[in-house]
Amino acid sequence: MRHNLYNSSFRFIAEPEEFTKYTDRNFLRYCLGAAMYMPGTKDFIGKIMNKEMPGLTTMVFCFEDACPEDDVPAAELNVVKTLETLSTAIDEGKITQNDIPLIFCRVRNTEQFEHFAGMLTTHQAKVLTGINFPKFNAHNGEAYFARLRKLNDDLGEILYGMPIIEDPEVAHKETRLDELLGIRKILDKYYDLVLQVRVGATDFSSCFGVRRGVDYSIYDISTVRECLTDILNIFGRDNDYIVSGPVWEYFRASKQMMFRDLPRFGFEDYLLRRKTIVNPEVDGLLREVIQDKANGFVGRTVIHPSHVIYVNALQAVTNEEYTDAVNILGSQKGGVFKGENGNKMNEVKPHTNWAKKIYMRGRAYGVIENESSYIDLFAAAVK
Repeated sequence: MRHNLYNSSFRFIAEPEEFTKYTDRNFLRYCLGAAMYMPGTKDFIGKIMNKEMPGLTTMVFCFEDACPEDDVPAAELNVVKTLETLSTAIDEGKITQNDIPLIFCRVRNTEQFEHFAGMLTTHQAKVLTGINFPKFNAHNGEAYFARLRKLNDDLGEILYGMPIIEDPEVAHKETRLDELLGIRKILDKYYDLVLQVRVGATDFSSCFGVRRGVDYSIYDISTVRECLTDILNIFGRDNDYIVSGPVWEYFRASKQMMFRDLPRFGFEDYLLRRKTIVNPEVDGLLREVIQDKANGFVGRTVIHPSHVIYVNALQAVTNEEYTDAVNILGSQKGGVFKGENGNKMNEVKPHTNWAKKIYMRGRAYGVIENESSYIDLFAAAVK
């Protein structure tokens, strides 16, 4: 897989690098980008085999919220069939590992994970990247990861775990810190199996009976913002874990999303001033991703195919950011020096963690000229 290939005419300063589930974990954890959820019953074999969605690099078959309980057995069989078919296609030379998105399964609970794990074979696991653990907390987390460790040992494969922090004990202020520290203790124990930490802002919103509108960001919902802030504080420090952003719920029913005029302001300024670039549904997503990046999230969950390209495009880094990052990481003496464009201070020690994240994102999503290039990159998506 490689990000941002849907626009063949776009020229990067530095091209995105290829990755598969077997890529070194330290780099792979930055590569998930837009992880698209779909019901576990969905037949996606043809789309992968025919390369119908070049922008899709991470997909999640869901056995939980997107799948009625009565449909779970059929969903499990569908996913097993999908994995077997894709793995056989690799064996027969019809496709390569590079043609297959990173595939995850979001299990329903520990019991259903146990059942599904018993269905998997080594052959199927070759094309499965990992398991998403919903409503992950300090009480069920050990059971999830202990079973995942055993599954890896039994199959002789690498399957990663991705906890989804969305439990009411994290939403509620009086229990939040103890709960997050309990989760952190579990993840530290199984660190090599943790690919990303994910968050469930919809579940958090539900606890407070709120829902953001199309003109608002999740960061405008103060109770949810506090949850996300504390999650980033506990897991995002020193880049110990990569935390991905929450889902954006709005999409346009019509595929007509035309725009023609380039912004008169900088790209981020245009969004924050509420000047339309694409349409309210997409602009809201773009605005939230900009805020994701400012706060330290990398990538996010998506529930609509039209969102994938925009999220992944905005993960690319500008040439100014990338050059500053490389210079900071390459400094032998430390200290302070001017940024690439002579417009900022680069202080080596405090900016090193930022530089590492920018450098990895540049490798994964590419380096572009400047902010205006974001529009050039995702313009191919607007038909």
